[in-house]
Amino acid sequence: MASIKITLSMLLFLTIFTYSQAKLRHHKETEMTLYYKDYAGGPNATSIPIPGPSTGPLNFTMFGAMFVVDDPAVEDIEDASAPIIARGRGVYIISALDGSHAQLLMSVVFINGKYKGSTLEIQGSYAQFEPVAEAAVVGGTGKFRLARGYATYEILSYDPVSGYSVTRSNITVLHY
Repeated sequence: MASIKITLSMLLFLTIFTYSQAKLRHHKETEMTLYYKDYAGGPNATSIPIPGPSTGPLNFTMFGAMFVVDDPAVEDIEDASAPIIARGRGVYIISALDGSHAQLLMSVVFINGKYKGSTLEIQGSYAQFEPVAEAAVVGGTGKFRLARGYATYEILSYDPVSGYSVTRSNITVLHY
């Protein structure tokens, strides 16, 4: 009697395991390029410092400086009327004593287009002074469930007077 219960339990387990593996077997690969428009000053700032100890003015290379962002992202930077398809929302913290690296925690929240309602979760150590920095895609929602992959970041332009910059991000994700 006990051996029949064990056999049936094993059969049920194997059936569930096989079905779950079959359902997730074929993943998709998606590649995209987004251009983030960051405004680090003025009345419409999309990147602001989080106040810390008063050891002087915060800057992007000061160890421990923290910033919160909500940058609009478009697919075509050349088209001034390109719609905002996503927002890069998150925080970065200068995590290297020499200011060379920041810890990036960002959600790419799609608000328009074919991925509307989906998100990508990105995190990692961001090499600020490298021509191209890379971080990991560690998850996602909606059309990007179970996402994994990587995102590269390249600053295309920066105006220190206005605080405006444009960053190109190439994202490659595997998802189901």
